[in-house]
Amino acid sequence: MKSKIVGRTIKLVLIFVAIALFPALIAAQDKQLRQKTDSLRLYFEKARADWEVPGLAVAIVKDGEIILSEGFGVRDIEKGGKVNGKTMFPIASNTKAFTAAALAILVDEGKISWQDKVTTHIPYFRLYDPYVSENMTIRDLLCHRSGLETFSGDLVWYGSNYSREEVIRRARFLKPAYGFREHFGYSNIMFLTAGEIIPAVTGTSWDDFLKSYFFEPLKMNRTITTVKQIGKFDNIATPHTDFEGKVIPIEYLDWDNIGPAGSIISCVDDMSQWLKLQLGTGIFENDTIFSAWQSREMWSPNTILGVSEYSEKMWPSTYFKAYALGWQVMNYKDRKVVSHSGGYDGMISFSCLVPDENLGFVILTNKNSSLYYPLVFKILDEFLGGDQKDWSQIMLERTKSFGEADKLAKAEAEKNRILNTTPSLPLDGFAGTYSGDLYGDASVKNENGELVVRFIPTPKMVGTLKHLHYDTFEITFKEFPSLPAGTCTFILDAKGKAFEMKIDVPNPDFDFTELQFHKKN
Repeated sequence: MKSKIVGRTIKLVLIFVAIALFPALIAAQDKQLRQKTDSLRLYFEKARADWEVPGLAVAIVKDGEIILSEGFGVRDIEKGGKVNGKTMFPIASNTKAFTAAALAILVDEGKISWQDKVTTHIPYFRLYDPYVSENMTIRDLLCHRSGLETFSGDLVWYGSNYSREEVIRRARFLKPAYGFREHFGYSNIMFLTAGEIIPAVTGTSWDDFLKSYFFEPLKMNRTITTVKQIGKFDNIATPHTDFEGKVIPIEYLDWDNIGPAGSIISCVDDMSQWLKLQLGTGIFENDTIFSAWQSREMWSPNTILGVSEYSEKMWPSTYFKAYALGWQVMNYKDRKVVSHSGGYDGMISFSCLVPDENLGFVILTNKNSSLYYPLVFKILDEFLGGDQKDWSQIMLERTKSFGEADKLAKAEAEKNRILNTTPSLPLDGFAGTYSGDLYGDASVKNENGELVVRFIPTPKMVGTLKHLHYDTFEITFKEFPSLPAGTCTFILDAKGKAFEMKIDVPNPDFDFTELQFHKKN
């Protein structure tokens, strides 16, 4: 009996000690978090300046609490205005996770399944092969295994006046790069198609569905799906790009026609709520938005991405990468990392979740820059421990080497230019309307002794031609300073008349060579 009493006494003492120590433990944890965030603030600001990015906003959520949601730098390099947690930026392809989650809600409600055939809901959907068209599923759309090359067809929607439906209809003219379900090929048009299943099933637009199921319940009051609503808000970040050795502001572009793949505009304060929902596996403030089962589905690998030789050397702890449903997944320092990047013209963003650590963060920037990438690994290292590196300096040096490679490539192109040649025809001989099934019409006119190419569906896409050699001209798009100069070559028929125009603009985002232009008149 005495031993039992002693045992109970010891237990009570331990409980009282634990209770007494609990505030001290909490205070120590709070102090540790403050030290991490203070250190990160200094790092963010230095990195932003080093990368010459005007503005940056970051939010970090840990254990259900927002431990940082702040801005650094300015909204506009010319007009100023400090960035803060409410500054709005386009989040571009981070939109894709919202589209996947919206469809997950419909799966929970029994209105669709991930394995539904796309044509069941969108009868006009067609791709390059009848079998592929009839067997493409909603899951296929969301994990980029259509057989198309990465970014294939993006010039159809980029800045164009084509509707969402018309963009989808024109996808039938895209040529595959791989077999169906054989290889990863990132496709914005397939995600647009996935988003259009929502109005087909519910009668509610994708935009209104997101507002009702996400923006309003999560109190994301500064989150919209269209640039047309920007005028209703203040505190908006301006897009920027590098041009002729300077950082310049550029105009917003309307992405409404690709909405489900990338049109959301938000701020880190709002995106923090989205991170909470994701880390809560569909539950936000005791309200279930989508089920934990569907959360698991959206975070499960579907299409293998592979790990490059460079990545193996830089991050030896990462040995797999895959695309899930609206998210990329990989391992890093023995944890599962769920993430996605976003690239809008003049804005780059990133969202990241580490479920095992109940950690999430979002990075929004207002310049075409890879600044976000070193910040991702800095934050991960800060919270996951292990080796600590100055990722900003490491990657900045690598970026500089890329710049030198670009200069060498341009010098080589100039070296290959054949001097003292003239076009086969007078400039008016190249003028006319050129057309192709995928894109539509482009006009070529002699305007005051200079050829100008106008992409009819995209009014801002106007290319000025400067003769290089023979029937090849250098083409530059003044309205799109982030695009480098390219080439425009005219092909003559047996009678010596221009019958085809080939445009090539080397860049990582748009494939001009898939646009076929044959002369109509």
